[in-house]
Amino acid sequence: MAQSELKNITALYVEDEANIRRTLANAIRDEFKLFFTAADGNEGLKKFKKYKPDIVITDLLMPVKDGLSLARDIKAMSKDTLVVVLSAFSEKEKLLGAIDVGVDKYIIKPIYPDELLSLITKLAQQRFTVGNITELGDGYQFDKNKKALIKDGAVITLTKKEIAFISFLVDSVDHFALHEDIKRCIWSKNTSDAAVRTFVKRIRNKTNKYFIKNIPTLGYKIL
Repeated sequence: MAQSELKNITALYVEDEANIRRTLANAIRDEFKLFFTAADGNEGLKKFKKYKPDIVITDLLMPVKDGLSLARDIKAMSKDTLVVVLSAFSEKEKLLGAIDVGVDKYIIKPIYPDELLSLITKLAQQRFTVGNITELGDGYQFDKNKKALIKDGAVITLTKKEIAFISFLVDSVDHFALHEDIKRCIWSKNTSDAAVRTFVKRIRNKTNKYFIKNIPTLGYKIL
């Protein structure tokens, strides 16, 4: 993955010092597909839940919720999310704390933007596979690594079974699957056609009525 390939990556940068946050964000944000910022750990956690970024870059010392607490919460929800902690502290206790919560990289400040981008690129090379995003119709995307349906940069909240259903359709030839295959792979037991129709209707309500197309007597096709 070349540095330019960070264009496929979504990042969240959490820093309580406004000038530092603005300066670093302006220096690196254009390298990413989407780049969000937050002023403290609580705001960072809210934006993480909303946008599901691939990488979180956070300062260590912040009011309300510090960087390690934020990292711990993120890793508890998504162990595959890359978390990079920036800190002026190099004490053994701080480093061990970062290891304990599963931080992927602990960087001692100051660090130049080019150095940070280089380190993030190396981490991304190790973690993410090329082509993990499937482009669907009407601006929808499906992230196979994160098992997430995305629209305009925001993750659509779906149940595990709804995600499994969409993932199955995305992986099927031409995004089309037969009723029998859907029932077998998603429910692993007998279920009624009416239950499947109700299930599909819930997904359409969360997306749009054209997102999943019914192929009469055969099955379903995704945009």
